[in-house]
Amino acid sequence: SQPAAAPAPAATVSGKATAATPSGAAGRSEAGKKAVTCDGANTKTVAAPLSRPVNHMLLTVTNTGSTACHLYGYPAVRFGEAQSVPPAIEESKPQAVVTLAPGESGYSSVNLSAADGSGGEGRTEKSLTVYFQGATPGRNPSAGATPALPAKGVWIDDSLKVTYWQSAMDDAVIW
Repeated sequence: SQPAAAPAPAATVSGKATAATPSGAAGRSEAGKKAVTCDGANTKTVAAPLSRPVNHMLLTVTNTGSTACHLYGYPAVRFGEAQSVPPAIEESKPQAVVTLAPGESGYSSVNLSAADGSGGEGRTEKSLTVYFQGATPGRNPSAGATPALPAKGVWIDDSLKVTYWQSAMDDAVIW
């Protein structure tokens, strides 16, 4: 008789999101509670401009709830009174949904403007709302987040785009 297969290892690293779950535990946290969708009510979102790559901002979402939450797809970001949200960089799509245990963080990079000025007309924006996608693409949970931007605002242009949510900061900022 063959030995029983060991469960798949969980990709749990201190301070990093979990992308894999043990066999049979998909969608459940350590306490056995069903994971929920991350949104503005169960997370803290921080927007921080990056010095490199130039014209980029990092969104960091930390699970402040008591159960795991899923970061589906990519953030729908709205600067100021914009009528639409920027597209995602399709090449940044991870192989699995990013799942955050309580206290863990997920990341997305926002390409604010073209470094060479080719992004069309630009403007300074001083407010940002981050909406989270649900399991069904295009559906947003009820609560968005409004992270603070620098007092001087951020410069954006028509080349604005975002990465999909990533479990590691390095994976978000390479785009």
